[in-house]
Parts: sequence; C-alpha cells; structure tokens
Amino acid sequence: MKMLESDAQESGWLEDLAALGDSMNVRVGGGNSRCAGRVEVLHRGHTDLRLSSSSPEHSHECVTGFQCSGSEAHLGNCSSPQTLNCSSTQQLYITCLGRGSIRLVGSGGDCAGRLEVFHSGSWGTVCDDSWDIKDAHVVCRQLQCGVALSNQQVPAWFGPGSGHIWLDEVECEGNETSLWSCSSSGWGKHDCNQKEDVGVVCSEFKEIRLTEGCEGNVEVFYNGSWGNVCYNQMDRDTASLICQELNCGRSGSEPGYSEGLKPHNWLDYFKCRRHDSTLWHCPSSPWGQTNCDNEVAKITCSGKFF
Repeated sequence: MKMLESDAQESGWLEDLAALGDSMNVRVGGGNSRCAGRVEVLHRGHTDLRLSSSSPEHSHECVTGFQCSGSEAHLGNCSSPQTLNCSSTQQLYITCLGRGSIRLVGSGGDCAGRLEVFHSGSWGTVCDDSWDIKDAHVVCRQLQCGVALSNQQVPAWFGPGSGHIWLDEVECEGNETSLWSCSSSGWGKHDCNQKEDVGVVCSEFKEIRLTEGCEGNVEVFYNGSWGNVCYNQMDRDTASLICQELNCGRSGSEPGYSEGLKPHNWLDYFKCRRHDSTLWHCPSSPWGQTNCDNEVAKITCSGKFF
C-alpha cells in the first residue's frame, strides 16, 4: 500500500496511521475513477499527491502487513502494518463495487456511454429490451451524473460491447437509488445480441470542441445541447489545455473572439490554472450564467499545422 512520499520515514507514523478516523484518509487514485486504482494513505495531512513512476527501478515508501477482519471502521484499526521500500509494480490496486459496479464507456467521460455492469468478476452489457428513460434516470442517479437526457433508447449508440450480456428486460420505477433495485430477467438471461446494448447520456456529461477541427470557436456540450464559451478571461494556458484534450497538439494560440454560432452561452470566465489536469477542474462562472453577448472564444491549436 503506497504512502505519500514525504514524511514516510518519520518516527511515529504508525501512531498516526492507527489514529485515522474517517474514509478521507484512505483513497483509491492514480486513474480516471474514484472507485478503482492504486490504494493510497494520507499521512500527516499532506494532500499534494505525487503519482508514482511506472518504472520498476524506482522505489517508494509502502505500508504492508495489514490484517483486517472486515468489520473495522477504518484501516487504522487493522493489525500489524509495517513500512518498506517497494517498486511501482508491487503496489496494491483494487476495484470497488457499489457505485463502481456500473459504468458508462465509449464517450470519453464518466457520464455518458454504453452501460456496463460488473458481475461474477467481469464487466458485461445490458440489452435494450424494455429499456426507457426511467431506467436511464436510475443509472445517472447511481453514478451521481444528474438526470438522464431524452432519446435514450438508441441501440449500440456507443458501439457494441463484448463478452457477457448480463441484464435484459430491466424495468425501473424511476425513483430507485440503484439499478440493483430494479426488476430484470435475471443475470445472464437474455434473447438479444450486442447490437442492442444500452447507451445512456446524463445531464452532467460534458464535452468540448472547436468548430473547425483544431481551430475555431470553442463550444461545449452540457445538459443535452451545445453552447458557446465566452472570451472573458480565457488565456493561452486554457487554450493549450483545450488543444491537448482534443489531441490537437500541445499548445494553443492566444485566444481571440468571434461571433457565437450557438443560440446560448454555456460558460464564461473560463480560465485554467497550470496545475489543472483536465478542463473540468478549471474555474469558471456557473453553467449558463454568463456576461457576454456574442464575444465567444476562438483559438488555433498547434496540431492544425501537422
């Protein structure tokens, strides 16, 4: 179990570990999901996580020897932890079930895609027989992705899956907190093929684009529609992160402005900081609360020229 790399060798860290009192002191990280990845322990209040190298020759401070019965309130109550050096290939990776036992894949974001469920140790798909907006609402609620958008029943909209088709004839009332509270034909019982895999788009799904490939007006998809991104305060760092996320090169031009092509503006005062790793960590005004008319951001990415 990998610790934060600073202070790991200070005396008294075992006492600190034993005093861990809530789930925020242990987390699963190092990937795109909060429910799967490397297990990490917060030590002495440090929150600036330094991700480990994937090269085995680099060693890190690790904690090992935990023995838990499963009833402990937190990891600090488990017995016999000790410290040692370990390589990145020896660190513990886990996948949690519960919220993480369903996922949406194929869109590039967590809140839209082909619906997959985890059962008997593997991910499988859900058939669209009897599927409707009420079922999709439950999926979005379980994933904390807002509400489902309309026109959900589009077979294989995000492409067909592979492996098992785990569920068919799913029928929810719409107010359930989990898909597991809804009726179905039973695990693995179906009369469909992968071309009928369910796709879901939730209101919190966000996507960005430029109107002419790797250049043009900046537009964002949110709550089911495309809208403009205003020019106010946008800088070159923000433009560069947009270009990187669109695979349009490492850098972007100094933003200019142009007339918006969409009927409404979604984002304003959108300005990324150098430590922001994705666009959706960048500060902005609240969605739909803007202070611009038709002065929307326009950029050119370095990848346009290659």
